[in-house]
This record gives sequence, structure tokens and C-alpha cells, in this order.
Amino acid sequence: MITNNFTCNDLFKDYFSFWIKLYKEGAVRSVTLEKYHNNQKHVARIFPKLKMKDFDRNVYQELLNQYALTHERQTVIDFHHQVKGAILDAVDDGLIDRDPTRKAIFKGKAPRDKKQKYLNQFELHNLLEDLDLTTEITWDWLILLIAKTGLRFSEALGLTPADFDFARQTISVNKTWDYKTNTGFQPTKNRSSIRKVQMDWQLGMQFQQLIRGIDDNKPIFVNGPVCNSTPNKWLARHCKNCGIPEISIHGLRHTHASLLMFAGVSLASVSRRLGHSSITTTQKVYVHVISELENQDNDLVMRYLSSLS
Repeated sequence: MITNNFTCNDLFKDYFSFWIKLYKEGAVRSVTLEKYHNNQKHVARIFPKLKMKDFDRNVYQELLNQYALTHERQTVIDFHHQVKGAILDAVDDGLIDRDPTRKAIFKGKAPRDKKQKYLNQFELHNLLEDLDLTTEITWDWLILLIAKTGLRFSEALGLTPADFDFARQTISVNKTWDYKTNTGFQPTKNRSSIRKVQMDWQLGMQFQQLIRGIDDNKPIFVNGPVCNSTPNKWLARHCKNCGIPEISIHGLRHTHASLLMFAGVSLASVSRRLGHSSITTTQKVYVHVISELENQDNDLVMRYLSSLS
């Protein structure tokens, strides 16, 4: 049994470690839990002797500032959200006098130049033309599937023949495959990720032939340990062959969503198809596409208004 015997004279790094064990272990995904543990190590490195009673706004701002020296602003904000959870509970427990996270300022290193995350329609067409879609299951089939459905990599790995409904042309996304620690099937990222994704008739016919004879509950793309670097290298070779920008497997998901939006599919429909928890998430991820679409809309508005005169 875990008990809270902390006092205001104890070190915050120790309380943070205790808090993670009590509230987060078994409640969040292993990837998220690892981030909590890493952030606890950063706290211990920056303020190894910080006592609970000495935690005030100035100390907290200095913690963020030190962390920001080696991290981008968005990473600093993510760090803040995780550390703040422990701090607010410490305030409720009477170990810290008042909330020191109020009005915190977020700094950070300048963002690195980002690689292109998605392809345009012409580039995607060339990529798909370069795939070698044999009767054997290869990473080329996974590339095609994600490009046409927008599934997450772990969701695609978690697919079994039982998840395909060829009569209704849908794919049921109800689990993932843990490729990071190879522990097998895992739940989806969130409840919104459980969904049915419509597939086009051509993809349906291709996969109906491809997965014939495979056990209904066996993952289609998994045959031993999986590492995402392998399909990423596979995809990179195709991009080089086509003379198009190199993107990652996750970039295929961005490509899928971006092209749907440029084709006029509503943001709400794209959000549901991607399994996002809310439209707000989709807006944040695809703000660059939305801005470009707004510029196109402005041109349409002006042409329409001009036609009225």
C-alpha cells in the first residue's frame, strides 16, 4: 500500500516520483508514463534540493526557464502540464502554500526546421505507382493502407482479418499493436480512436485477396518484433525513387487528412476518420492546411461578390 507521509520539508522531486506511481502508473499508456518519469528526472536535475515549502512562483518560473534552455516552447508547455498536476495535488495536500504555476511564462529554443510532413496529390500518386504490390504481405501494402485510410501506424499493425468488412467496405479500428515494447495488442489511443473507417472498393478488393487464408485474429503485418524505423526506411526509398520529399509513415496520415481537406471534406468528417478526440485537435494539427483553404475561400468570396455588380 502506498501512503503519503510527505511533509513540507521533503524534496519535491521525491513527491513527484511518489505522485507518478500513485496516480499515473496503470492509468496512462506506457508512452505517456515514460514522459512523466523523464520529466521527473529533469526536475531532479534542475532542482535536486528543492523542498516543498520553498516552492513559489519565482522558483517554478526558474524551473521552466532552465528546462526551456534545451527544449522548444511546445515541449516546455507539455512539461508544465505534467509537473503542474503533481504541484496542484501538493497544494491540496497542504504541502505547498499556494499554486506557484499561476501566470507562468513559457519560453524555449527556436523550433528546428521541420521536414515536410505531407505530400501533395501528384507526389502521392507517384509514390503509390512505385509500390510493388505483390501477393505477399510487405511494407508496401502497409504504405498503401495508411495512405488511403489515414490510420496510425500502431492501428494498422493491430489490424486482423476480422477487422475487415468487405461487404460494407469498412475497417474496424478497435485496438493497436505495441511495437515499442512488443507486448502485443493494446487499447486504442483514446475512446474516439475506436471507429469504423470507410475504404474504397479497390482497396477492399486488394485486401480481400491479400489476407485470404490468414487467421481471423492474427495481426496482418506483424510477424515477429516490429520497429517503425524499418517501414520508414522502406518508404524513404520509394520517395527517393520518385524524386519526391521524404516523409515518414506518420506523414502518410498527414497526407491523407490534408488531401481530404483540400478536396472539400469537412473538418468534422476528417476528425472522425482520423479518430481525434475533438475537432480542436484536428484544427491544431492541420492549421497550415486550414489557413490555405481560408485563402482559397477568400478568393471565391471576392469572385462571387464581383459577379454581383
